[in-house]
Amino acid sequence: MNFNLLGRGPTQVACYNVQSLNMTHLQTHIDHLVIAAETLEQGVAYVKEQLGVGMPFGGVHPQMGTHNHLMRLGDGIFLEVIAINPDAEPPRRPRWFGLDDALIRAQLAVQPVLLTWVVNSNDIDQLIRNAAFSAGTAEPISRGDLHWHFGLPEDGRLLAGGTLPYAIEWHTDRHPAESMADLGCRFEKLEIYHPRAEWLQSALESIAAQDLVTVHPLPGNETAYMVVSVQTPAGLKSLSSKIC
Repeated sequence: MNFNLLGRGPTQVACYNVQSLNMTHLQTHIDHLVIAAETLEQGVAYVKEQLGVGMPFGGVHPQMGTHNHLMRLGDGIFLEVIAINPDAEPPRRPRWFGLDDALIRAQLAVQPVLLTWVVNSNDIDQLIRNAAFSAGTAEPISRGDLHWHFGLPEDGRLLAGGTLPYAIEWHTDRHPAESMADLGCRFEKLEIYHPRAEWLQSALESIAAQDLVTVHPLPGNETAYMVVSVQTPAGLKSLSSKIC
């Protein structure tokens, strides 16, 4: 079964000149990787099968009607398994990560998948202004004592099918990953394979994220996909956006 989620191509791309952007203080880092699933139980079982570890529960997002499991992958970076919360009130807006999209729901009915990634910015407003793509609006979100701003498109869609990252800015003294369960897994690298690799690289440059991932070109008739490599207690493993 072939779901073309990551191959939808660039949408709402603006013209820009990297040299003219004020990038002097904009800093971005990979914040977390997002595994989406039809249910949390399925998502956790998928990670257990792929990485050999059982991720603990994280919390709920009342504003988005979702809940998650979380696991630290190193300093300032973590893995998230997210799913629609069947016990939550329907949100007043489309859920994030495209979880209301019929095509994504059909994909998740087959299996959980590496859906997208998120970058942590020291200035989310500047990042959104600089972005050569429509990166959404910085919306305030909270869960318990955690508070952050998240770049949300009005329709909740994935950015370039998931190959472009969402942006987050935490309002905490310490990065939340520091208090997450450490199961001995460490992020190694994120690789993105794309039929419009030069376009993707330019879009990443506009938000100072070009050095965070490795972009590989694909033939024009192939579908984009992502692979994240994770060092685990059982050795180097990977998670992919491809459906097996």
